[in-house]
Order: sequence, then C-alpha cells, then structure tokens
Amino acid sequence: MSDSRHRYKRVLLKLSGEAFCKQGERGIDISETHFIARQIREASSIGTEIAVVVGGGNIVRGHEISEEGVTQATGDYMGMLATVVNALALQDVLERNGLETRVLTAIPIQSVAEPFIRRRAIRHLEKGRVVILAAGTGSPHFTTDTAAALRATEIHAEVLLKATKVDGVYSEDPIKNPKAKRFDTLTYLDALNKRLTLMDATAVSMCMEYDLPIIVFNLKKDGNIVRAIKGENIGTIIEDIEAITSKK
Repeated sequence: MSDSRHRYKRVLLKLSGEAFCKQGERGIDISETHFIARQIREASSIGTEIAVVVGGGNIVRGHEISEEGVTQATGDYMGMLATVVNALALQDVLERNGLETRVLTAIPIQSVAEPFIRRRAIRHLEKGRVVILAAGTGSPHFTTDTAAALRATEIHAEVLLKATKVDGVYSEDPIKNPKAKRFDTLTYLDALNKRLTLMDATAVSMCMEYDLPIIVFNLKKDGNIVRAIKGENIGTIIEDIEAITSKK
C-alpha cells in the first residue's frame, strides 16, 4: 500500500438508510449525517479512496409498502429514489466538511447527479473524491447490499465495509438474546449456510465469487470506519477459508 497507516487503499462503504437517523426514527437527522461525514473525512485524510453505497430505508422500504398493495417493482423503484435523497444529503454535509464528492446514480437524474459509469467512478476515486453511489442497481428486486457488492467488484475495491448498529455478526439477534455469540471471523459458506442476516445471500455469494472480504462493524462508535480500514479487529470479517487459516 502507498500509505502504511492503512491496510486497504480503496474501500466500498455500505450505509443503511437507518444510519441517517436516530434509532427508532425515520427521515434524515442532519446531526447523524455529520457524524458519518466526520468519520469519512478522517478515513479520506489517510489517503483512502472511498466509495459509499447508501440505502433508503429511513424514508421508504419497497418491500414494506408492497405488502400494503403497491406493486413490488414500483415499491423497489420508490426505495431506489429514496437512496438518492440520502446521497444528496450526505454529499452536501461531506462538502461542508471540506471533502470533494460526486454522486453517481444507477437511475439517470441528470439535474442532481451523474449517471453511474464504472470508469468515471474509478477516475473520481483516483482524484481523491468521495464517490456516493445511489439508486441501487437501477433494477427492482435487488437490495442495496447486492448493489454494494456489485459496485465494489466493479470499482476494484479491496474490501466491503458493512456499517451496522451492532459490533459484528451474531448467532442470533443480540438485542433479543444477550447471550448470542459474536463471530470474529466467518467464511462465506458459513454465512450462507447459517442463514445469518448480515447481508442477503446474493450479496454474500457475489463477494465469495470475487474473493471480496466483508467487514461488519458498528458505525455508531466514533472512529470505527478508520479502524476497519486499518484492519483492526472491531467486528466480524467474512472471507475465504484460506485467508482465515493463514492468520492463525
């Protein structure tokens, strides 16, 4: 790596829509967005190239409204547009924190963002810009987790950072069961076979196919994005069995 202070040079950070609001609330809380932006600024300051995929669950969840009568595809498109709202909020706050950014969307919205073009996204990263990727894959029936895995492979990210509200992957919901076991490491196959809810199966399978490690960590602890980039043990890492064995 060109900078000894970090392990990963180029990363894909996946933020859920819930990252933009306080727990149990909906919409966008600008103070929470500033908290994310400060962490991203810290990561950028050590030379990390950062792409961010944002979810939209704080505004609308496609599968929820489809259960109320909206067509599934329509609900998914509504969810994709919600991610654009979050992306624009994050862009504005990041730029207020002194970072240069670009929003790229899978659904063309030329008045507010650039269309996603793989080579353009890579070029922005090479120039030190934070690239915010919105509108999922641009197609219904795919989650933003799958979009994150897809975009990570397209831009040649070295790791997928899955930011959550808990400090890793557990055998059960740790909020419901305080005795749930936290895993330090998992193989892709373990994550799939145990049906753990860290990401959907399509996203995990894609990471496995492209040998892309996933780090699941608690976003709400200040400084954790940089710690994850540096390779510190702050959550759960999902990778192939050879990589896990070589570390023992």
